[in-house]
Amino acid sequence: MTLIAIFFPFLSFILRGRILTGILCLILQITLIGWIPAAVWAVISLQNARADRRTERIVRAMRGN
Repeated sequence: MTLIAIFFPFLSFILRGRILTGILCLILQITLIGWIPAAVWAVISLQNARADRRTERIVRAMRGN
């Protein structure tokens, strides 16, 4: 998924169900200069989503005990 975020940033958002963000990223990605910020944005967003899921699992485990 990280490779997709680097090479096809808009697709990374769309595959995670963030359609409007994906479209905005595609518009940014269309320009050659915008490709790098779009890729960075997609990778950071992917890492944040993973961290959020990890935090949710920890919170659920703590509430269960």
